[in-house]
Amino acid sequence: MKKFVAAVLLAAAAVTAFGCGQSSAATGSDGGQTAFRRVTGDEAQKMMESETGYLIVDVRTPQEYAEGHIPHAINVPLDTIGTNPPAELPDKAQMIFVYCRSGARSMTASNKLAQMGYTNIVEMGGIKDWHGEVVK
Repeated sequence: MKKFVAAVLLAAAAVTAFGCGQSSAATGSDGGQTAFRRVTGDEAQKMMESETGYLIVDVRTPQEYAEGHIPHAINVPLDTIGTNPPAELPDKAQMIFVYCRSGARSMTASNKLAQMGYTNIVEMGGIKDWHGEVVK
């Protein structure tokens, strides 16, 4: 019995350790793996300070966006992201930071964008974990 419990605990620890990586992958339109990065709000802020030519995409509703968003972010609500590339995001190679309120919608949006062939997606979770400036 003790060996069984130890084996279960060891398996749970392994799943936890290997399941908490910083990157995820989605299947692209060509059937291959298209990766996107997952970072924290603080990591995203540091990247924004050192990068140029990127877009920040807020996938919340227009009402949520109006209540406060990251400076220079554009609003592309999740429910408008279908199977065709959004007109607001013409360059599939451009670095795109994606966020929502808590991280669920940004993850879904990042997967959808990766499946459409976007190659430089940075999923940064939710604005509730953003420590930088917020504008209305």
